[in-house]
Amino acid sequence: MVTVAGVMWGLRAAAPGLTGVYAGRIAIACAVFALGVAAALAGVVEFRRARTTVNPLHPEKATAVVDSGIFRISRNPMYLGMLLALVAWALFLANPVTLAGPVLFVLFMNRFQIVPEERALTALFGDGYRVYLGRVRRWL
Repeated sequence: MVTVAGVMWGLRAAAPGLTGVYAGRIAIACAVFALGVAAALAGVVEFRRARTTVNPLHPEKATAVVDSGIFRISRNPMYLGMLLALVAWALFLANPVTLAGPVLFVLFMNRFQIVPEERALTALFGDGYRVYLGRVRRWL
C-alpha cells in the first residue's frame, strides 16, 4: 500500500497540470480515510474475537471462517480499508491520474494476495468456506 501511495505521488508530480483544488477535498479525503480505518479495524476486531490469525502471509494458520460483523459485508475488510485509504490519498492529491493507484492496488491484491488466500482457506475449511464465498462479495 505504501508503495502504491508513493507511485500516486509520483503520478501527481508527472502530471501537475491536471491537479486541481476543489472545495472540501481535505474534509472528504479525511472522511474516506476514517471509513477505511474503521473497516480495517473492524476486521481485526472480528479476527481477534474468533481467535484466528490476522497475518495475511499465513492463511493456512487460520482456525475459523469469520463471517460475523463486517465480514458479513466484505470478505476482505482490511484490504478494503487499505483501498479506501488510497482513494482518500487520491482525493487529497486532487489529480485524476492518481486514481490509477487504487485500481492497480485492487488488481494486484486480487491476483497475488486474495486468490492465494482463498485457495488456502478453501483447502482448510472446504464446503463451509465455499458457502461463505458464495454469500459475501470479495470487496463490497
